[in-house]
Amino acid sequence: MSFDESRLRELQGALREKMSVNKEIADSFRVEDGTVIVSTDQKSAFDSNMRDIKEIKSLIDGLQNMQTIDAWGTEAPVESLAAAVAAGDSLGRYASSKSIGSLFLDSAEFKALAGGRNGANMPSPFVLNRGDIAGVWGQKDLYSGLPTGTPASFGTIERDPIVVPPMRTRRVRDLFPVRTTTAAVVEYFQMTGFTNNASSVAERNGANSAYALKPQSSFAFVGQQAPIRTLAHWEAAHRNVLADEPQLRSIIDNELLYGLRLQEDTQILNGNGVGENLTGILQTSGIQTYSWSSGATLPVPDTKADAIRRAATLAYLAYYEPTGVVVHPNDWEDIELTKNSQGTYLMAMSMQVGSEARIWRMPIVDTPAIAEGTSLVGAFGTGAQIYDREEASIRISEQHSDFFVRNAIVILAEQRLALAVKRPESFVKVTFNSAPA
Repeated sequence: MSFDESRLRELQGALREKMSVNKEIADSFRVEDGTVIVSTDQKSAFDSNMRDIKEIKSLIDGLQNMQTIDAWGTEAPVESLAAAVAAGDSLGRYASSKSIGSLFLDSAEFKALAGGRNGANMPSPFVLNRGDIAGVWGQKDLYSGLPTGTPASFGTIERDPIVVPPMRTRRVRDLFPVRTTTAAVVEYFQMTGFTNNASSVAERNGANSAYALKPQSSFAFVGQQAPIRTLAHWEAAHRNVLADEPQLRSIIDNELLYGLRLQEDTQILNGNGVGENLTGILQTSGIQTYSWSSGATLPVPDTKADAIRRAATLAYLAYYEPTGVVVHPNDWEDIELTKNSQGTYLMAMSMQVGSEARIWRMPIVDTPAIAEGTSLVGAFGTGAQIYDREEASIRISEQHSDFFVRNAIVILAEQRLALAVKRPESFVKVTFNSAPA
C-alpha cells in the first residue's frame, strides 16, 4: 500500500494557512504598559483557529505514522540483530543516523543565532520529530511482557472533560438597547415631572376679538451625570497548566467574563451610587411603587401576576409603555404555578424551542440579581439607557508581584459602562408583601 503524499501536503498547506491567520490575529493584539489587551472577538477567533490547528496537526501526525508503518511493512524481515550483522549490515543502518547533538547543530533554530551575532536566545525551541527519534534509536520491537514499576501496564488514559456549571441565560442587560460612548462622564437631563395640558383650541376667542390662546404644558428637568464605572476581577494561573490544558484556560476566561455579567445585573438593579458603584434603577429617586397587598380582593384576591399587571398600568398612566419585567426566580415560580380552584394553571407557557418567557405581553427576566419578593416593571428602552465605554475583555500579564519568576500569569476581565435613568416614573417597583385581604 503506497502512502498518499498529496493528502499530507494538502494538510500541511492548510496548517500553514491557519497558523498564518492566527499570527495576524496575534499581531493585532495591543500591548499597553506591558499588558496584552485581547478583545472578546479576537480571543474567540484565535481559540477557534487553535482548535483547527490542533485537529489538522493530529491528522498530519496520523498520516506520518501511517507512512512510517507503511515503510516498515515493506522492509525485508530480519530475524535478529545478530542475523543482520551476519548478513553484512554491520549496524550500518544505525551508524548512518545523526546523533541528537548533530541534529541540533544542523537545525534552523540553532543556525538562526548566527554564531552568537543574533544574541543567545533562539527565536523558537528545537523540537525532535518522531522520525528523527526513530532514526537515532531505531524501531523498538513489540513484546508481550508487561513492564514493572510505574506505569505498571499498557493502555491509553481517557480524560473526562471538566463539567462547566450552567450559566444564567437571561440578563437584565437584554432589556436595554445598548449605546456606546467615548466619554468618561455622560451628562443628561432627567425628567422629574410632566403636566400635559394639550387640548383642542379654536382659532379665535369667544368674543372673536383675538386669536385663541393655546394652553401650556409643563416639564420638570434636572441635570444629572452618569460616570463611567469599571467592573473587573482577575485570577492567577500557572503558565504551564494553561499551556498543557487549553480547556482549563477557556473555562477560566469564560468564568471571568460570566462573573462580570452577574455583577453587571446587580449594579443595574441595585447599585447604590456610592464610590465606584452605578446608581441602579431600584435606587433611583422618583420611581413608582406598587404593593401586592393593595390589589383587589373580589371576586378573588389578586395574584402576583395581577400585581405585575397593575404596576404596568402605572407606567402606562405616566405615558410610558413598559418593555420588560425583572423578577426573582422564586416569585416567577409562584406566578407560573398559580392554579384556579379546579387545579388548572392560570398561566400557560409556550413550550416550543426558543420561545421567550412573557407575562402580559412583556418579556420576563428571572434573575437572583433582584431580591425575592421584589419585581421591577418599566420602559427599559426609553426610561433608562446603558452606555458601554469598553466592552468586556480579557487581558493577560505576568507583570504582577513576583509572578514572572514563578512562571505565573494574571488573567484579568474588565469592562466599563454607565447607566442613566432618564425617566424614573417609567419604572415601577413591585413589592410582593402579602396577598390582598
